[in-house]
Amino acid sequence: MPETTPTGLHRLAYGGDYNPEQWPESVWQEDVRLMREAGVTMVSVGIFSWARLEPEPGVHDFGWLDRLLDLLHEHGIRADLGTPTVAPPAWFYRAHPEALPVTREGTRYAFGSRGAICHSSPAYHAAAADITERLAHRYGSHPALALWHVHNEYGVPVSACYCDTCADRFRHWLDARYGSVGAVNDAWGTAFWGQHYTAYDQIDPPRVTPTVGNPAQQLDYRRFADATMRDNFVRERDILHRLAPGVPVTTNFMTALSQCDSVDYWAWGREVDLVTNDHYLITDGRRTQVNLAMAADLTRSVAGGAPWLLLEHSTSGVNWQPRNPAKRPGEMARNSLAHVARGSEGAMFFQWRQSRRGAEKFHSAMVPHAGTDSRVWREVVALGADLGALAGLRGTRTVADAAMVWDWHSWWAQSLEWRPSEDLDARERADSFYETLWDRHLTVDFAHPEADLSAHPLVVVPALYLTTEAAGRNLRSYVENGGTLVVSYFSGIVDEHDAVHPGAHPGALRDVLGLTVEEWSPLGEGETVRLTERAGDRALTGDVWTEFVVPRGAETVWTYADGPAAGRPAVTRHRLGEGTAWYVSTRLAPPALDAIIGAACEDAGIAARSELPRDVEVVRRTGEGGTYLFALNHTSADAKVPLDGPGTELFGGEAVTGHLAVPAGAVRVVRLA
Repeated sequence: MPETTPTGLHRLAYGGDYNPEQWPESVWQEDVRLMREAGVTMVSVGIFSWARLEPEPGVHDFGWLDRLLDLLHEHGIRADLGTPTVAPPAWFYRAHPEALPVTREGTRYAFGSRGAICHSSPAYHAAAADITERLAHRYGSHPALALWHVHNEYGVPVSACYCDTCADRFRHWLDARYGSVGAVNDAWGTAFWGQHYTAYDQIDPPRVTPTVGNPAQQLDYRRFADATMRDNFVRERDILHRLAPGVPVTTNFMTALSQCDSVDYWAWGREVDLVTNDHYLITDGRRTQVNLAMAADLTRSVAGGAPWLLLEHSTSGVNWQPRNPAKRPGEMARNSLAHVARGSEGAMFFQWRQSRRGAEKFHSAMVPHAGTDSRVWREVVALGADLGALAGLRGTRTVADAAMVWDWHSWWAQSLEWRPSEDLDARERADSFYETLWDRHLTVDFAHPEADLSAHPLVVVPALYLTTEAAGRNLRSYVENGGTLVVSYFSGIVDEHDAVHPGAHPGALRDVLGLTVEEWSPLGEGETVRLTERAGDRALTGDVWTEFVVPRGAETVWTYADGPAAGRPAVTRHRLGEGTAWYVSTRLAPPALDAIIGAACEDAGIAARSELPRDVEVVRRTGEGGTYLFALNHTSADAKVPLDGPGTELFGGEAVTGHLAVPAGAVRVVRLA
């Protein structure tokens, strides 16, 4: 089995992307001195260095990288060494312009950015394999090497290419998947609009058409594009495994950012030795700490619950959003330690030294333009000391309370054209359900819809438009065996080919939910409906969506008081076997959704944690290294967190019992006795 932790790293990983090629070598000595001052244990190098490593075809310059890795090793700093295949040199594209990707509209991208790659290009395959082999031969046994870092953020900014090379490879992919053109016709429903094919060479990528193209074809092309990128990763990974055995291989994911929704990370998680992730705060008015926790929980789940690594985030503001505010004092430490609480074995940044030139010169860094006489630098040094105090938790695992079903293929299908309402948004539903659970101080695992759910007393399904028969059976079995399930609207509708399940909606989920849906009635912009509770006086408000629900074993808990489905069930509860399944047929904002989640928690035997203040985050990691309780105060007021036993607060070293005092904006970590 390959190693799954960075070799030679005995503390948590701390550092960032280091791009010394942007600076004269006279700066390098100062960099490593500052790295030691900050407590840096590992840096990522070489990710965008192909043009420097191979300035001309077949002409290589490794001397600067030799000197750099030797310097890092001399100062006790480990290296996450990149294969620079995300950014081929200008000479490569001059020789192979066909390796630049083509858009659906037929426009070929130009050189001058990053990630402009046709992943089907044979020339790219050969050149990427060559530079990877050379790096592996030269540095596979270098004493500074801790981790191989293949490519960078696959799928950003281009995942799918629509050129003729991709068209040919897509046809071979279809033949391997379906076995015959007839089977492709059946899967895609080509009888509709006369799209029947009689030979593979008639099939093209889903390029621009006069009106909506075949949705099943579009869905399969997203699968093909994802698989093609993954094949390229595996090709480089296998070279590194062969030539540098014992050194783990990764690539940096972007699990919860919409910019990378083209990647099925369930599949990718099985291919890397160590799951790593990049996370950047979306500062659009949302509670950034909730999105951060969601990204960390999802990444841990992609890793199968095992420890993972935050490979990039920012010390302060980024540079690519409409508005890029600086992080407030203490926010960088809270962000970093929130990831560690949820399973990361460290906190890495983009980047070490802030660039003076290029597209990311206004992106924050560990050493900012202001230098070491700055708040950011002082916080960087303080965070390094805090992470140094947490070395003992390496290998422990985060403890989860509930699970959320998450499936990229379903999202791809739901995002295609001509759905019943443009306001249907799978990501928005996932965010809302997650925020509701987060506000109840519940730590969440994410799960594929066909995965074993039995370890979780509560499972929520915010959006599962595409639900396979196997997934439907899995969710039913989960409930029958004692689980509590909460399902949101527009789930269970189609199979893996985007074909509507036979019979009434919600298709594959009819039996577990104990109901059918006669018809949907999406609401107009700004229109709302009121829900009343059958056995109480609570009223809720929904928007975007309503349904004509017919109970077939389920009981009605909330009813539509007005709107198109007035008098009909809005929220139902179905007792099935030893468990219970809830259904929510309209869009509820988190405060209203909490009423349903609260009732489901009672069914699941999950006690309310009302003693914890809002926006005070409490997470546990446990294992052979002990049990660690993280308390993160995202508020401007001091807080107290109850402890279920005595322990030692690791940043201050004091013994604590009863309650843990957490100052405003601060983080405390207790190793429980």
